[in-house]
Amino acid sequence: MAHFIYGVAENTGKGFFTAEDRRAFFLRGYPANVWMVGNNVNGAMWLAEKGGVEKTKSEAQALIDAEVQAAQAEWDAMSDEEKAMTLGRPADVILP
Repeated sequence: MAHFIYGVAENTGKGFFTAEDRRAFFLRGYPANVWMVGNNVNGAMWLAEKGGVEKTKSEAQALIDAEVQAAQAEWDAMSDEEKAMTLGRPADVILP
């Protein structure tokens, strides 16, 4: 059995997840509104309550890759002066 569930759910801001959620199950957010939650009842219920759509790990990774690549292209198109005012080129993100 997989240890995690991957899904996509729109982050609605403050209150989207709570400290209680974090104590009840593993929860980590990624670019493209991809969420990795513990594969248990609490994690699955949270994803369902948020209107999330479950994805395979490879589907979730593809969504993340597309968003990161778009951000990298945007950064690459900046002038040197604009780049100097950022934290640097967005790094690739790999799901565990």
